[in-house]
Order: sequence, then structure tokens, then C-alpha cells
Amino acid sequence: MHGLSLDVQPGEIVGVAGVSGNGQRELVAALTGALPIAAGRVFVDGQPYRSNRRAMTALKVRSLPEEPLANACVGKLSVGENLALRNFDRAPLRRGLRLSGAAMRAQALGGIAAFKVKTPGPAAPIETLSGGNVQRAVLARELGAINDDVPRLLIVANPCFGLDFQATAEIHARLRAARDGGAGVLLVSEDLDELLALASRLVVLAHGEAALECATAGANLAAIGRAMAGEMREAA
Repeated sequence: MHGLSLDVQPGEIVGVAGVSGNGQRELVAALTGALPIAAGRVFVDGQPYRSNRRAMTALKVRSLPEEPLANACVGKLSVGENLALRNFDRAPLRRGLRLSGAAMRAQALGGIAAFKVKTPGPAAPIETLSGGNVQRAVLARELGAINDDVPRLLIVANPCFGLDFQATAEIHARLRAARDGGAGVLLVSEDLDELLALASRLVVLAHGEAALECATAGANLAAIGRAMAGEMREAA
């Protein structure tokens, strides 16, 4: 990434578009801790942000990365254990030096019910679920439905890739609900139609730089296409 500057306001979805390989994955990886931030600064609610678990917990930053089974879950662990990855070290799951199995099961059952996760039960390995149900489980964890830990910033990457119409509609509804609940949502997607349907503003990346920034309402699709092709670098 070179000289990228963007902001996401509470109650807003900002879309990041671009042809695959133009810096989107690196952006998400840097913001979620998979890659170090080599230069520049990130702030959340005015506080300096470093992409590690402690900062994400303190500043209520949550993520739904691309291919969540590989990047947001431990496949061999159960659905319940994966739903506990954000708060296993805090009450009510942690009691002294021990993890409460009963509290973890109750939390998992709540998340499964709230997000309609189709699973034989909380003890099933999460890798046995369909792609849409893995997404639902991760959203249950990240959106705070199981512990009232509502995010301030939600970082999402290609959330509906390979999913059917019903799962896509459900996930879009969840992202809108997060926005309406006051979260800022950074949505990185290679599906331009998805971005135009969900985001109020769009940033187009080309060669690791912001080639275009515009509102999605009444957006000039030809200009967006040229920017995605790397033919222009301007702000509109």
C-alpha cells in the first residue's frame, strides 16, 4: 500500500473495490494482525490502534476475513470453542484459572440460535459445517450476539464468496444491522454489485493506491471501471 488514507464513520459502510491483487488482501491482513503495519498510523475512536488481540478487544474491532474457515476458525475445534475464541479469557467463560464448559455451551447455544447456524450441536467440529454456516458462526462471535460486545469497527472481506442466495441475503442483512447499530463497517469485496448495494462510499484500489473515491449514490460506473483498471488516479 502506498499513501492510502481512508476513514470510516460510525453507522457507515465504506466499500473497498478493486481487481484482485491490488492491495485489498494486504490491507485486511494489516488491519487484522495477519501482517505487520510497516508504516503509517491507524486510529479507532481517536485512540491509536495496533492490530493485535488486546487492541481489538479494547477498541471493539472485529473482523470477518475472506475464507473464514481458514482465517477465522480452528477447523478441528468445536463450534462452541470457536465461538469462544474472542472471550475465553473473560467472565463468564473464565472462572478463576478454569474455563467453564457450561458457560461456553450456553454461549454457543445462544449464538447458534441467534444466527440460525445449522449444526448438529455446539460440540460439532466447525469444519463439518457448510460455508454459509461457518460464516454465520463467525458473525455470531464477531457481532457480539453471544456476549453483548457490540463492535465499533467491523472489517469484512469478500463475505459472500461462494455462498448461495439465501446465505448472501442473510449476511448482507447482518452487515446493515451492524451499521444501523452504530458500527463502522469497512467492506472489502471483489463484487462491485455488492459494494454498490451496501456501501455509502467507495474507494477503488489500483496498484496499492487509492485510484478513486466516490459516493455510491449516482456513481459513475465508467469512472469506477477505469479506476479499477488502473487508468486513473483521482478523487471524485
